[in-house]
Amino acid sequence: MKKVLLMILVTVMVMYLFTGCAAITNYSAKSNEKIKIGICIADFSDRFKFYMLKEMKDYSQSLNDVEIEYVDAKMDSNTQLAQVENFISEGVDVLVVNPVDRDSTNPISDKAKAAGIPIVSFNNNFQNQNDIVCSVDSDLKQSGILEIEYLAKKVNYKGNVAIIMGTMGEDGQRLRTQAFHEVIDKYPDMKIVAEQTAQWNRAKGKALMESWLESSKDINVVACENDEMAIGALTAIEEAGKLGKIAVGGIDATPDALDYLKRGKLAVTVFPNGSGQSQAVLDTAVKVAKGEKVEKTINFQNELVTPEDADTYIEKWKN
Repeated sequence: MKKVLLMILVTVMVMYLFTGCAAITNYSAKSNEKIKIGICIADFSDRFKFYMLKEMKDYSQSLNDVEIEYVDAKMDSNTQLAQVENFISEGVDVLVVNPVDRDSTNPISDKAKAAGIPIVSFNNNFQNQNDIVCSVDSDLKQSGILEIEYLAKKVNYKGNVAIIMGTMGEDGQRLRTQAFHEVIDKYPDMKIVAEQTAQWNRAKGKALMESWLESSKDINVVACENDEMAIGALTAIEEAGKLGKIAVGGIDATPDALDYLKRGKLAVTVFPNGSGQSQAVLDTAVKVAKGEKVEKTINFQNELVTPEDADTYIEKWKN
């Protein structure tokens, strides 16, 4: 009887040992898997988003055991939803989304929730902030305030202002337009005489400025909500022979804009630290994948960039 009990005890111990080894082996295999991140960008052709994409790709080289895939929604909400669904089917650990349209983000949230995949947003918010674990962006209203205050000072707080807005409804458009209005309302001798969207696009900014010039609108200042539209407006102004007579400002401090700034064509731009944002997006996504705590909002402060500062900020893009 004692021998039988001893054999049973030995058998149980051996089974326990092998079970324990299997559990350790499985855990090690899981911990050695690469973190998979799916990044959905609204539009690669947008210059600022293009530069953010480049910064992400460069920075990702320093991240170990991280696999990243980037997709371009080409400003189509349905395309973006399909891309999210593809990432979910691929089993990504984290979704990083730059929404095409905040009002179309609920279906994305629903799909991600059902799959148990967390979302990090950047450069535009979700309709419901509770649907995301973290939002990364610059202080959008502050960027508008910096630009328009500089332009107002440049024209001695007198003159007619035209506003070229981004895509309607996006956070950048909404908050920067609000900033422009609030600042201009402070100065009795300044007024808004034109206000229209050019959807963040250089060619559309040029076409809009051409139409205003052709209509003989009296414009002293053009406040643009990004650099691409500002460059478009400047092109139209230069072709009309009015360069230097209308002060034009932008936001993003892209390499193209800094060149215009250095040559004295663009009056001012604003640096939202696209490189810092890009790194924060990836660092946050990795932390989320590892189950670490992250801030609900990561908001970068902007820096005013005047012609005298152009070379300094050109170097920032080179480093």
